[in-house]
Amino acid sequence: MSRRAYLDWLRGVAVLIMVEAHTLDSWTQAADRGRSDYKWAIVVGGFGAPTFLFLAGVALALAAGSRLDKGLSEAEVSARARRRGWEIFGLAFLFRLQSAVLGGGGVRSFLKVDILNVMGLSMLGTALLWGLARRTVTRVVVLVTAAAATAMLTPIVRVTKVLDWLPDPIEAYFRPIAQYSGFTLLPWGGFVLAGAATGLWLDTARTPRDERRVIVWLAVLGPALVATGYALSLLPPVYRETNFWTSSPTFFVLRVGMLIAAIPIAYAWTAAVPGRSPIQELGIASFFVYWIHVEMVYGFLTWPIHRRLTFEQALVAFAVFTVFLYGLVKLKDRMLTARRRTSG
Repeated sequence: MSRRAYLDWLRGVAVLIMVEAHTLDSWTQAADRGRSDYKWAIVVGGFGAPTFLFLAGVALALAAGSRLDKGLSEAEVSARARRRGWEIFGLAFLFRLQSAVLGGGGVRSFLKVDILNVMGLSMLGTALLWGLARRTVTRVVVLVTAAAATAMLTPIVRVTKVLDWLPDPIEAYFRPIAQYSGFTLLPWGGFVLAGAATGLWLDTARTPRDERRVIVWLAVLGPALVATGYALSLLPPVYRETNFWTSSPTFFVLRVGMLIAAIPIAYAWTAAVPGRSPIQELGIASFFVYWIHVEMVYGFLTWPIHRRLTFEQALVAFAVFTVFLYGLVKLKDRMLTARRRTSG
């Protein structure tokens, strides 16, 4: 099937959430950070990263299915997926090098585990698991089991003494280490695994009718997982030392349910509003936007407004900055089109 516009749209929404989280975090003054509306805005902003990771898994599975349809062997498909994971992992260090050069921070900044590090390694692991099975159903079971395992192991890994011997930059991949961890493989890698399982399901659709049927099932499964996660959160915790917002398996289930439920919403929206929208264009250019905006938000280009805006002013600045980023996306697209015409 052709490119799924609703996934681009959902990725574009994730871009908006990501930019909102970063701009409010960087530009809102300390006096307004205790406000309930600011706190809720940051909670919403927290869904940007899991959405990107989840959609990375979806894209990996869909790309694998497309390559199989084109006649590539399963071994070659798995190898290409692994190669893409290594590429993302390598780009993570290039991104950190850029941040270190432009914003300082030295070796610790360069070795910080951020979302691209986790995304790359998680894609690599997902590709390896995909290659272990030969049937779609088996692959889904393997990926779902692995995703559940990441969630269940997270509270254990956070407190175990077994990893204490590891150097901080390595240990930071498994549990938060001050100054080294922005993200960790557990539980964040689970979103890539869950996304890949969902992508395999979507890939079974060979006609628009089949796809609508899968979307309907996702519309049922997503809310069911949300309800399950919420119900489990009301029970006494299984783990003595866990934080609901960071390491709780129940919150992981709840978030996965919300991500799955977001796909039917995106499908319905793009069906009701046909044509390529600015949100879809931001989604298509999500990697470009991620790469350029972080240093703009946190770096010297905007230092005069760092921690100096009221919450309302920061919201306005976020809106203006988003329009600016969209303009850069359009400029990039025009430059690439002009270059292709010249080279052609």
